[in-house]
Amino acid sequence: MCIFGKSNKMISTAVISHGISARTFHIPFLQTIPGFALSMVMERKGDTAKEKYPNVKIARTLDEVLNDASIDLVVICSPNATHFPYAKAALLAGKHVVVEKPFTNSSAEALELVALSAQTGKICSVYQNRRYVADFLTMKKIIDDGLLGETREFFAHYDRYRPDPRTYGLWREEELPGSGIFYDLGPHLIDQALVLFGWPVSVTADIRKMKSYSKVDDYFDVKLEYDNLVVTLHSSMLVREMGPRYMIHGTKGSYIKSGEDPQEELLKAGAKPTGPDWGKEDSAIYGLIHTEVEGEIIRMPYPSLQASYGNYYRNLYNTIKNGAPLKETPMDGYRVIRLIELALQSSREKRTIIC
Repeated sequence: MCIFGKSNKMISTAVISHGISARTFHIPFLQTIPGFALSMVMERKGDTAKEKYPNVKIARTLDEVLNDASIDLVVICSPNATHFPYAKAALLAGKHVVVEKPFTNSSAEALELVALSAQTGKICSVYQNRRYVADFLTMKKIIDDGLLGETREFFAHYDRYRPDPRTYGLWREEELPGSGIFYDLGPHLIDQALVLFGWPVSVTADIRKMKSYSKVDDYFDVKLEYDNLVVTLHSSMLVREMGPRYMIHGTKGSYIKSGEDPQEELLKAGAKPTGPDWGKEDSAIYGLIHTEVEGEIIRMPYPSLQASYGNYYRNLYNTIKNGAPLKETPMDGYRVIRLIELALQSSREKRTIIC
């Protein structure tokens, strides 16, 4: 009897890099979700991976990973400039690929990966873990169920208070392709907007440097216009007092959401993503819904749905092993990057761009 589906063979996985992304968002799930085997970690320098995973092979170069015939899946968590060349090389080597966001640094690169995935018959997926958080899943249900009527305004904030230079991931603040917070945090918010509302009619963006020492953007305010709907995506690194993360206003009511999905902080603290309570949000940060249902005005906390980043990997297993449709496709990655390019053009030219 097959344990995991049509085939119970484990997906032998190599993770490229052993930085915060790999340690927080990928390896904990590869180690706890049935069907995946963490077989190799590429760490160019240092021995942190070898110390933490003594039974896992350690590679120093990409060629070591790609030349290993036992590796089925390559998860790319290295700096943004490597995403495209590493993904391309992995696909050509006959490996399935997961690419951290941003998928690539240009839409032309993204389209090349779309074509290569089709040509090689190998999965190429973009890691959009923010589809698997409590607030997004809850908002999608509220919108899909029509609890607010027709959506007219949607606001999403991904703010932080980081007035000082980074002490890790220093490349993110250097003038390199894919650097800056628009490439870092923008893909989360853009992908959520595209999932909820589809492709916009136009984009108007203000992307800039706010901090005196900044070499790359540390602020963005992006408006996506649809037919009778305006979506605002915002991020700043100088927000000490946080407001709502999300606001939705519709023809029947509003939903206001503050607080943060608990998964990231738990993972950073070393928690294992297991157990029946994983991904449950504290009721103290449930969003507020104020709307009309069957003629009755209601204003109350709306319970958040339980979430798990791990569902990304569960879905991926089902795609690789059982042929289920891929949920986070390379075309999804392309659309996000193309919208980033259009927003950057809008900000440079100080005008609205038709999408």
